[in-house]
Amino acid sequence: MGSPGDDGDYGSTQEMEREPEQQQAEEEEEVCELLVVGKGTWKHAAFHVATTIATPAAYAPLPFALASLGWPFGVSCLVSATLATWYSSILIASLWKWNGQKHLTYKHLAHSIFGFWGYWSIAFFQQVASLGNNIAIHIAAGSSLKAVYKHYHEDGKLTLQHFIIFFGIFELLLSQLPDIHSLRWVNALCTFSTIGFAATTIGVTIHNGKKIDRTSINYSLHGNTASKAFTAFNALGTIAFSFGDAMLPEIQNTVREPAKKNMYISISAAYSVIVLTYWQLAFTGYWAFGSEVQPYILASLSIPEWTVVMANLFAAIQISGCFQIYCRPTYAYFEESMGSSKSTSHFRLRNHIARLSFTSIYMVLVTLIATAMPFFGDFVSICGAIGFTPLDFVFPALAYLKVGSMGQHSKLGLMMRPLNILIATWFSIVAILGCIGAVRFIVQDIMNYKFFHDM
Repeated sequence: MGSPGDDGDYGSTQEMEREPEQQQAEEEEEVCELLVVGKGTWKHAAFHVATTIATPAAYAPLPFALASLGWPFGVSCLVSATLATWYSSILIASLWKWNGQKHLTYKHLAHSIFGFWGYWSIAFFQQVASLGNNIAIHIAAGSSLKAVYKHYHEDGKLTLQHFIIFFGIFELLLSQLPDIHSLRWVNALCTFSTIGFAATTIGVTIHNGKKIDRTSINYSLHGNTASKAFTAFNALGTIAFSFGDAMLPEIQNTVREPAKKNMYISISAAYSVIVLTYWQLAFTGYWAFGSEVQPYILASLSIPEWTVVMANLFAAIQISGCFQIYCRPTYAYFEESMGSSKSTSHFRLRNHIARLSFTSIYMVLVTLIATAMPFFGDFVSICGAIGFTPLDFVFPALAYLKVGSMGQHSKLGLMMRPLNILIATWFSIVAILGCIGAVRFIVQDIMNYKFFHDM
């Protein structure tokens, strides 16, 4: 950087450095009006956290991920990912007002710590995670609705694409609710649906497993060395997706004070649900069907039929709430860009029209991609690798290394430092490997299936 006398370079550099700060201040002022601040209890936050993470589309692929890794490595990856993402979520919650200021969104928190590149990196990863997640769970919801339809109309002519479109229309209606806090009762229903889905699916999986000739079940990994490696890479991305939560600062903003304490409780409560559901379904699903388990566990279940229908209904209900949580960063970006955050009567009609317009554009885009390429497992893996791994594992560890409130020379601080370095390093590798595996499978599926294939 030049001296004050270097008018050209110094002036432009100073202006560039001020731009992120000015933009952050303007956006946070607008977002303040977009987000309901500090009204929710820890229970409401637990509903939001559980809904964003413990969706059927997240843990239904876990038996398939274990089958791709084998018992020892698969169980180790699942348990370590659970502990690492719980720990990382606590780190993010602990950074609430770390510098005395309230950061309403993930990207603003990143900007306060890492500056310009932190802001735009998180903005990019959050949009990738949100869009990829909603495409994947859109496909899952359509698959569940189609399964229910086929139970009652075995020879029915409606395809998977029809049910993806029906689900998209329903989500467009929910998208007119103004903010995350307005979804609290929707997400409460979704949390109970998560428990219902897990209990039903686990029970039916065990029942199916007992009906199968156990001598026919094989737990070995299929394919040559290269195929096994790519399948394992893909499975790592799937596990990362299963713990995806790119919205913790936004959720924490809806919690009343003491926000840190309430968030710690809500995260731990949500993870209690996650452990009870994720681990049991992953282990029982792999035990029941072995290496032949399907990427979406419900596709492996057959009897009793009425319980399979019930599990699919629970899945569709829960996904409806999860979808809404993840589309909110994109909606907030549109509202900021269009200046539609003002709520006076003069602007109210214009705001409603603007919101209907950009939510419609978003839903058309997501629905079109989901109907054209209904490859559920592929989107799960690539979304987990590129979107959720940086947000949920890498960034929290790096952020705490830089500005963690724990004393750098305290015993706990010294113990946490190598742990954070290990988490950031390992999951950066997972992101790369998961992306490689997912891209390979997407290319294969595009070659094997036509667009708009009825899976």
